[in-house]
Amino acid sequence: MTTYWAQHATLRGGVAPGVTLEVMDGRFTRIDTHTNPGAAQRLSGIALPGLANCHSHAFHRALRGRTHHEGGTFWTWRKGMYAVASRLDPDRYLALARATYAEMALAGITAVGEFHYLHHQVDGTAYADANVMGEALRQAAAEAGVRLTLLDTCYVSGGLDEAGHLEIADEQRRFSDGDADGWARRWHDLKPDANTAIGAAIHSVRAVPRDQMRTVVTAAEGGPLHLHLSEQPAENQACRQHYGCTPTQLLRDVGALGAHTTAVHATHLTDDDIALLGGTRTTCCFCPTTERDLADGIGPARALLDAGSPLSLGSDQHAVIDLIEEARALEMHERLSTLTRGRLDHDALLTAATDHRSIGWSDAGALEVGARADLVTVRSDSPRTAGAAPEQILYAASGADVDTVIRDGEVVVQDGRHRLGDVGALLARAIAPLWEDAT
Repeated sequence: MTTYWAQHATLRGGVAPGVTLEVMDGRFTRIDTHTNPGAAQRLSGIALPGLANCHSHAFHRALRGRTHHEGGTFWTWRKGMYAVASRLDPDRYLALARATYAEMALAGITAVGEFHYLHHQVDGTAYADANVMGEALRQAAAEAGVRLTLLDTCYVSGGLDEAGHLEIADEQRRFSDGDADGWARRWHDLKPDANTAIGAAIHSVRAVPRDQMRTVVTAAEGGPLHLHLSEQPAENQACRQHYGCTPTQLLRDVGALGAHTTAVHATHLTDDDIALLGGTRTTCCFCPTTERDLADGIGPARALLDAGSPLSLGSDQHAVIDLIEEARALEMHERLSTLTRGRLDHDALLTAATDHRSIGWSDAGALEVGARADLVTVRSDSPRTAGAAPEQILYAASGADVDTVIRDGEVVVQDGRHRLGDVGALLARAIAPLWEDAT
């Protein structure tokens, strides 16, 4: 048993002073407020539940600071993404993902939903172990001290236009299992473990034809199902031209919406789309730093909440890995689009940042007895946070203010340092070979 004491901690009822937290076998077994430190280990800063990064493409971390030439268009980004994808093998993927997940842990993330479609060899041929790339992610997360939800992704079409779905392009071959049945056969070989949950994903209405989506929906039944939705207007236009409906309506028709489903981005929605997502209790995962980096637009966060859709957050392409910034951006983007403050309060932002349920960890995301012992402390004395009220810390802090991270009762980050050591050096060593090969 280990006992911690925090000067302030964010509990279900709000911020409480003098909080003692007892941990045994990876769970919180006692939480008392208005206490003194006594013999407990004193935590620096304000204690929050562990943060959940619900949408990640680990290999995109290699693109940070590399896609802004020629004006930084979507096409320069896409070219770089395919180039990096073509140079990854299981060993390189392990090194990159381990360093990326360690960076997440430094920012207070205790669980990640990995939207995984980098399945096969570059020419599309399966490895001897068809899930070896997913296993590299499993190992990376375990070593970095972050719980993993492997959202293994069906990706079988090269795109969508008015005439229908396009053939897979050469640079997409390693993403594809040929068809949804091929994906399902490989997916069923994936097994959960103590640190890994298994979910499924439909890449998008562009990448999976309607008649194959039900295969993925059926496989995922009862577990997390994620999908990219209406990230850009061109996706909506193509879907309307070919299927005669919006992507949200198409997903409704194949039974993909519901309380176990998370729609990622959900940026360009009609009023009817918002009502469908809310009415089915489909979670919407916003990735604000990616959506602004790629000039995708600002999604209707407040409208979705009001309609009944829970919100979660992701760092997606990792232009920034900072869930505090992602949470704050929900409110700030609403302010920009409505010219009104106070659209989402601090509690709503924290709820989105700690939504472990949508990635299959319903027993995490709160400082309460019986929950997984995930805990993050944010310093209240940094140049960014000094003077901030504890109950408004998300409006002032950044991931750089994270001091301690505990996942399942295990200390992963202490005094702002990850247990693996210099994470910047790990990232540099993992990323450099991917670009050296390109020169």
